[in-house]
Amino acid sequence: MSHKLVIVESPAKARTIAGYLGSGYVVESSIGHIRDLPNNAADTPAKIKDKPWGRLAVDVDNGFQPYYVVPRDKKSHISKLKSLLKDADELFLATDGDREGEAIAWHLLDELKPKNIPVKRMVFHEITKQAIVDAAEHPRELAMDLVEAQETRRILDRLYGYEVSPVLWRKVMSGLSAGRVQSVATRLVVDRESERMRFRVASYWDLEGTFDAGSAHEQRMFPAKIHSVDGARVARGSDFGPDGQLKSASAGKVVHLERARAEGLVAALADTTYDVRSVESKPYKRSPYAPFRTTTLQQEASRKLGMSASTTMSVAQRLYENGFITYMRTDSTTLSDGAVAAARDQVRELYGAEYVPDRPRVYASKVKNAQEAHEAIRPAGDSFRTPAQTRLTGEQFRLYELIWMRTVASQMKDATGQSVTIRLGGAASSGEDVVFSASGRVITFHGFLKAYVEGTDHGAATDDAETRLPAVTEGDAVSAASVSASGHETKPPARYTEATLIKELEEREIGRPSTYASIIGTILNRGYVYKKGTALVPAWLAFSVVRLLTEHFPRQIDYEFTAQMEDVLDEIAAGRSDRNTELAEFYFGSGDVDGLKTLVNELGDIDAKELATFPVPYAGDEETGINLRVGRYGPYLEGPGDDGAGAAKRANVPDDLPPDELTVAKAKELLANPAGEERELGRHPETGLVVVAKNGRFGPYVTELLPEDAPKSAKPRTGSLFGSMSLDTVGIDEAVKLLSLPRVVGTDAEGVEITAQNGRYGPYLKKGTDSRSLTSEDQIFDITVDEALAIYAQPKQRGRGAAKPPLKELGADPVTGEPMVVKDGRFGPYVTDGTTNASLRKDDTVEDLTVERAAELLVERREKDAANPKKKAAKKGAKKAPAKKTAAKKTTAKKAAAKKTTAKKSTAKKTTTAT
Repeated sequence: MSHKLVIVESPAKARTIAGYLGSGYVVESSIGHIRDLPNNAADTPAKIKDKPWGRLAVDVDNGFQPYYVVPRDKKSHISKLKSLLKDADELFLATDGDREGEAIAWHLLDELKPKNIPVKRMVFHEITKQAIVDAAEHPRELAMDLVEAQETRRILDRLYGYEVSPVLWRKVMSGLSAGRVQSVATRLVVDRESERMRFRVASYWDLEGTFDAGSAHEQRMFPAKIHSVDGARVARGSDFGPDGQLKSASAGKVVHLERARAEGLVAALADTTYDVRSVESKPYKRSPYAPFRTTTLQQEASRKLGMSASTTMSVAQRLYENGFITYMRTDSTTLSDGAVAAARDQVRELYGAEYVPDRPRVYASKVKNAQEAHEAIRPAGDSFRTPAQTRLTGEQFRLYELIWMRTVASQMKDATGQSVTIRLGGAASSGEDVVFSASGRVITFHGFLKAYVEGTDHGAATDDAETRLPAVTEGDAVSAASVSASGHETKPPARYTEATLIKELEEREIGRPSTYASIIGTILNRGYVYKKGTALVPAWLAFSVVRLLTEHFPRQIDYEFTAQMEDVLDEIAAGRSDRNTELAEFYFGSGDVDGLKTLVNELGDIDAKELATFPVPYAGDEETGINLRVGRYGPYLEGPGDDGAGAAKRANVPDDLPPDELTVAKAKELLANPAGEERELGRHPETGLVVVAKNGRFGPYVTELLPEDAPKSAKPRTGSLFGSMSLDTVGIDEAVKLLSLPRVVGTDAEGVEITAQNGRYGPYLKKGTDSRSLTSEDQIFDITVDEALAIYAQPKQRGRGAAKPPLKELGADPVTGEPMVVKDGRFGPYVTDGTTNASLRKDDTVEDLTVERAAELLVERREKDAANPKKKAAKKGAKKAPAKKTAAKKTTAKKAAAKKTTAKKSTAKKTTTAT
């Protein structure tokens, strides 16, 4: 029976759309990309492996022609799509309307090769019945300029990654990766940390007073800070640079108060009377924020909901596919006429007609080359559902509510009020003229702030904050209830969070909004950056990588050059620039500018040791002789011997010690700690390898030292010390026993092996997936098979007793909305929202645990689970049903007539069938 075949990207989207189109349509998903450049040698066809460009899978000498392959796990699905196409009388390519979606549509067309049927490009920005039906009735042609732009990006990223990554493997560490945008994002985080390391704290003082306007004023008491002394403004925090010192532009123009002078002024103002020098009042007006686009949604979800960028996009994807919001990868702030009308209707219904502006608000995008054909992210449909009407729960509810509030607020009236600045001054007994300043704001009509207030970074005041001041006039007398000196210290530049890094990337026009989540996910997963709370901290490994790239690939890691590449891609997408010309300039260079190929082939000598060596302190005149080195197994310190000569001392650097906290004092402390050094115990009697004892991330252990020519895949045997052992006294005999673990105790009646071993949480037995704790570490070597079987004959005790009451009850989780409680677990206290469990850290206590800290621990746990879905799935599926014993069936595989198939280089002209 003939049908119209509609192909979308995801199964969830396919199910929703199929319900809207009804009979006559078959809706199937491509399950993302159906082909790509080969990802590894196994995917690379033999016919191109011996080509000069075979490793790249891009023929750089013949128009940068890419060589696409269908991944092995997609071949059966392609066969399914082809079988559905045989009975189809029309093909609708209904992938997303951005460059990525356009490219997927072209790949489908080129791979399926439909014959004698019309091919139509179906595009929509929300999954509602009306939008889907309209899209089916008004298809367009494939936008080949968008396909060219996406293909150019893919080739650029392949050339950069495949040419630069091997340099990192050879000179920094094996297994590393470089990326055209991810490396620049890493550099931003490293540069910020370098600023923190160069920072030197400075102090500055000011005066804070509480003043009394008199009983005639209802609001008589108000705070004020010193503004000037003898006409010169007093230095404040903004006058100091990122290095912590007074800016050169401010020097000589401001008074830098030190403690002695500040306290002297307080004493000299003891009997001073003050008069109001000036009152400046002006209207306050704040207009609504534009509706969400991808980056602003990611930033607000991070600030308000504690969601990472990847979590935000994952939740938004589900909301979009199930018809709750419009397309979530957009840089546009435009709303359709229907959406504007829906928002205004809800404002009128929920807040009243006085909150609806006379004319609809129109937002112009501030993003360069924004794709205005897209809409902003908003609730789907021409009539918005309130969050309660959606019946959503958890993260989806919270994110939908955020999008709904922002959209509704965007069509509300301005917030209005009055801003007032009061200056009051008096003469100190020391003869100085001192002026204090007070600022206030009163909102008389909240307008859109009734519906939505944007979050802020680093504790800045929100837009709805108010401070009331008395209605004084110029010349009024004011008395001081108190005046005190207040000291401040300059603070280093704040580390990036996911929200602020996304903001920085967008402001620098680096990358695209749709790529930011994956960029941040990549630099975290690669170990270049890790999280400390919400802050992004670079690992020392990232310093080595960035140093190599800035010294040998300065153009490719330059912020402005990376931003210009986005302009190039936009020009290609608009049909104003040629793909091959731009790729040739990037790879081969032009004029006096070297291309990537030249830089890689003419690297010259690179001192790997120098790349991995950083002096302590990182910046400064002090010569300590202490260096941090990035080694194969992590960062370590190397310093002079005790007498300043002889063998250098070494110490491991804790993984969780941020680079800016590696001070000279901390380095000396680590070097002085014997636990940071290796102690040679002797040679293993069987392998002949040197055995050493050392302290590690999870405590003291013994390990074998592999020879320098050992394969990189080889891993040394290790064994944790027992609690009864000491790092200083453990001997070679004990070490050999530890390295022999796990010990095979014996087998059970069915032949399943039982082992005794030592784990992070103590000694235990293991039989298949069934583990049982032992009472002492000595049992590991002493327990017999009969004793082990007796332990397994007893039922597991864990979970059989009555549930323990919570240790502490907290508020609702800001992400899921579920109540958070602290419980006592097998390995200590942990916080849970009923779904996610997160152990308390070393510095956390049950008594002092706050709602914010608990929510932060849960967010970190969810991110780890999201990054390791297989591990999480394994935990959930650990308890398996007993396997059914069935007679083995002898099967014979049918030998298919061997159609020798090899992926072929795409030669299809990039044109589309006329609709």
